[in-house]
Amino acid sequence: MRAGRAGERRIDGERRAEIGRERKARTRARILAATFDLFGRQNGLFTRVEEICDAARITRPTFYNHFTGMEDLREALSWEVTHDFLAAVVQAIGTLPDAAQRTATAIRYYLRRGQQDTRWAWSIVNISACGIIFGAETHQQAQRTVEQGMASGAFRITDARIGRDIVLGATLSALVTLLREETGADYPAQIAESVLVGLGMAPAQAAVLARTPLADL
Repeated sequence: MRAGRAGERRIDGERRAEIGRERKARTRARILAATFDLFGRQNGLFTRVEEICDAARITRPTFYNHFTGMEDLREALSWEVTHDFLAAVVQAIGTLPDAAQRTATAIRYYLRRGQQDTRWAWSIVNISACGIIFGAETHQQAQRTVEQGMASGAFRITDARIGRDIVLGATLSALVTLLREETGADYPAQIAESVLVGLGMAPAQAAVLARTPLADL
């Protein structure tokens, strides 16, 4: 009997711990969802903890049970907003023959997503304003691709960081333009073409690579 009761108490304790973890995960997800909605506005950069608490229907102590502050929250949101999309882009460009085409294609995928989902685009812009542009994963992937292009001789620059900044800086600026101004349908391709030229490619070759048909993600 005693062994049976001890086993029941252990099971009850494990179940309570599981329920606690599930509740904590739901609250964290609600905070991130509320933050995404707030950062998905043009003025989302100025979002305060109080606004997030109100939107997520939580108290400040609950917020700080999950995040140390806004910087910690932005890092978590950056991963949520970029990780799955980056994975899809990397998979799509993985079969392309060279780094130049992968670069041009990735830029166009990001700009097309920005055209289709303005909340996502504003989130990217606002997160990037206070942290690593496009998030750490995308930042690292861009530099790796540039390094591959340099190694193959396609990109005639002397520092991969310069190439990375050209790629990410132009793409981020183009996202802002797409959000705020009227642009032609060829604008993403024009940005990709200009980036390739900036990395040292011949304009004629860059124009061709920047207009290769995009497969669906």
